[in-house]
Amino acid sequence: MKLKNLLKIGMLFLITLSFNSCASGYKIINPQNLNYNSNHGNKQILLEYKYDLLEKKYKKKETKRGLKLIAVKITNYSDKDIIFGKDIKLIYENGDELIYIENERVFKSLKQSSATYLLYLLLSGMRITNTKISQNGIESNNIPIGLIVGPGLAGRNIVKASSANKKFQAELLEFKISNTIIKKGRTVYGLIGIQSNNYDTIKLKVKKNNV
Repeated sequence: MKLKNLLKIGMLFLITLSFNSCASGYKIINPQNLNYNSNHGNKQILLEYKYDLLEKKYKKKETKRGLKLIAVKITNYSDKDIIFGKDIKLIYENGDELIYIENERVFKSLKQSSATYLLYLLLSGMRITNTKISQNGIESNNIPIGLIVGPGLAGRNIVKASSANKKFQAELLEFKISNTIIKKGRTVYGLIGIQSNNYDTIKLKVKKNNV
């Protein structure tokens, strides 16, 4: 196969890649505004939670990494302040405790890699050949559109991925719930990460004599 044809195939591959590998935005979760579809608790402490929070590239990475990001809502109806992780814990139906992944680690595992979008710079060599027939014969002009397309796609995707990652990281830090004090009569919201491929039922375990 001629080198020219190989270059054309390579360019077509890169163009196809550019439409299928674009950076995605981040949809703010807002745990306080969710409709929670699962709950467990008693008259003193109520747990509500929800899976399936992420979308697009973050969702794909969540599945690929075997992680689950869960939104939790905990309401303290008791007459005592309680500490999440000390006075109350989250368990599965079989009694095993959830092993939490630090929110900082969740971010590092699921964030979009901006560096991968530098591959779009390979499109910089793309040219369009404009051929016309004149009195002097066949004339060809090469238009280097890649000098605009390559850096343009790379820059746009890097900026978009970076902006989405910042929003994702900020929300994970804002709703970090480990060791949070839940005052009596108050409700707190959190985002927790666990290592799991399943949508297991979660229950609340209250330490005896603390509530």
